[in-house]
Amino acid sequence: MRKNSKWPLALKYLFRTALRYRRLLPSKKCKAFGSKDNNEKFLISHIYVINLKRQPSRWKNIEKELKQILDLSGNKLNSLVERFNAIDANDFYEEPLKTSDLDPVYTLEDQLFVEPQPLAMPTILDLHSKIQMSRPEIAVAYSHIELWKRIASNDNQYTLILEDDIWFKPGFSNKLSKAWIEINENKQNKFDVLYLSFEEVKNGAPKTFISEKIFRPTRGLWNLSGYVISKQGAIKLLKLLPCTGPIDLWINHKFKFLNVLATHKSIISQRLDLISTNSYSILPTLTKIGAITSEGASLFHNVPLEYPVFAFGSKDSGLTSLAMAISMLGYRCCSDLETIPDSELDKLTSGKKNQLFNAYINISILKEHTNDLKKLYPNAKFIFTLHGNESMDKSYLDLIENLDKNSFVILDSAAQNKWQIICQLLRIAPPNCSFPDLKDKGNRKIKIALKENSKIFELGNLKCDTSPWIVETDSYWKGIDILHSNELKKNLLAREENLRDLDNKFWALRNDTFTDNLALFREGNAEIDLQQGLKLIVKKNDLGVRDYSAGALTSNYQYLYGRFETVLKASNKPGVITGFFLHRNSPRQEIDIEIAGINPNLLLVNVFYNPGDEGAKFDYGYRGTPTYISLGFDASESFHKYTIEWDEYEIRWFVDDNLVHRRIEWNPTPIPHLPMSLHLNIWPCRSKEFAGRLVNKSLPAIAVFNNVKIYSKKSKI
Repeated sequence: MRKNSKWPLALKYLFRTALRYRRLLPSKKCKAFGSKDNNEKFLISHIYVINLKRQPSRWKNIEKELKQILDLSGNKLNSLVERFNAIDANDFYEEPLKTSDLDPVYTLEDQLFVEPQPLAMPTILDLHSKIQMSRPEIAVAYSHIELWKRIASNDNQYTLILEDDIWFKPGFSNKLSKAWIEINENKQNKFDVLYLSFEEVKNGAPKTFISEKIFRPTRGLWNLSGYVISKQGAIKLLKLLPCTGPIDLWINHKFKFLNVLATHKSIISQRLDLISTNSYSILPTLTKIGAITSEGASLFHNVPLEYPVFAFGSKDSGLTSLAMAISMLGYRCCSDLETIPDSELDKLTSGKKNQLFNAYINISILKEHTNDLKKLYPNAKFIFTLHGNESMDKSYLDLIENLDKNSFVILDSAAQNKWQIICQLLRIAPPNCSFPDLKDKGNRKIKIALKENSKIFELGNLKCDTSPWIVETDSYWKGIDILHSNELKKNLLAREENLRDLDNKFWALRNDTFTDNLALFREGNAEIDLQQGLKLIVKKNDLGVRDYSAGALTSNYQYLYGRFETVLKASNKPGVITGFFLHRNSPRQEIDIEIAGINPNLLLVNVFYNPGDEGAKFDYGYRGTPTYISLGFDASESFHKYTIEWDEYEIRWFVDDNLVHRRIEWNPTPIPHLPMSLHLNIWPCRSKEFAGRLVNKSLPAIAVFNNVKIYSKKSKI
């Protein structure tokens, strides 16, 4: 697994400068390479570079690297190289299924075979829990498998396979030459795979040393970004298919059937200045069992190159889906409105450069400004949507006649390659998920923000995440208030749970954790009190990966919009959080009520927003957009009612039926739009700044939930 580079920009610049300087030095000869014309049979006679069509710059970088090395005859390695068009995850229009070559489902047991974690395992563990490979992992696996098929059918006895984000470490030519000689001297030249680029597992790979420069691993090598494979090795690997799980994990399971070697140290590495486009399916599972305690800030890194973007079209032509797609590409997208707030409209139509948004999709009022927008923003991109065989509006045809052919596209709602069409226009890589398919919202009306009568004092916003989907509110921007009825729909399901007799069909007690949680959730930390309700408890408890246990309850159903109430008495122990919230992943969205034990007279309300349709792996952010509310009482001393009301247009928080906070569209995020599960929990927090310092002597910590009421339709179980 390769995680994204965290290097600062200055160090990335120094790295690139060092590579450019190195290219001024004389090329070095490596005795391991030579063409089939050489008399010696034991040579690497061909090189494949796996490269995506949409990454031509990486191919150029690899060519420059290869020019620095000469083969046995003094020819640059470029003479041996062939570009292999990588399988692109974005070409999977549907979720890939099991085939004779690949099974996209593997287990935690498969992962732990390669990288055992004796010091980081919980006391209760489901080794057979299934994990679905990510689309990038599937694409990478198919790319390597297709190359093995080529190698098995050609005449090259030894082939070097490289991924396109590598560089050769200093001394590569000399080190590989010595290793190649030792392989021959030790009669190991009938190997199947020779690792040149690898990362050993955390506690080291079990191995046997063949010589000073060569070892044979039993298991425990990550990455397949640079390796030599023999023809017989390719044939063997193809017979061992299907690949189950990520390719670098699966091949470790097959070492016992192969003759696998590795250089003493990795002599090829992945570039430090490039961001990996892969997404690792194992990380959520390792996080849940507590093997990963901190992944750091997961923040969006795609920066749009082409903006502003304007999109227009007819009714039911897919404009709402397009707006979501544009947002998924990293744009801050304002969409589906008759008009926009005056402050933003004035900036946009006067050509000022400090607009909040860089994409405007289906904004009715902008139709009358299209010619002006083109003049004000000569680099603007235009998208026109059509539904089936309908004809385009004449006003758009007139505009198109005056547009450069590279500044617009026409997008049919029935097109199968929508990502390709819009991403080529915007010069950006599409995300590794399906194009969103949402019901068109039309042009919604906005209203002047109304002053709410809040009886409880709001302390203001705290530090937020940084992402394209969060705007910073100020004196002139208060979000977009969309005209609608505040009343919940009459047909919403009403369900009341007194929490004194848990319905297993409806509720699940959790047995996992997350990165900021110092505890593992355990079923034994939930106790029924017939008088008060459900007690959730934090205890000191050595569970392997955590020193504490905690309690959490989650609904088996998901809900899309509704009213969610609980009557609770929070914990007052420093370091402990009492929570009542809605949550989902892929994409991550969340609406929170939390009370920190260090200051139980404050309520924290929070929203996490990421774009995408169901299954889109956008899970960025670790702070969300929090706000503190002064309660005016100690939430740990008595029971009080806490309520979240959530609809398509806004979110409202209530305490004892008094409105205490309200969020509307883009204040500071869009409103979460996908089904979420309901959660009740108590947990010790890793952040002392947020929750205070946990004191073992103060434990156990207890939060009591008297009841829960849900007014919502069940969306999914």
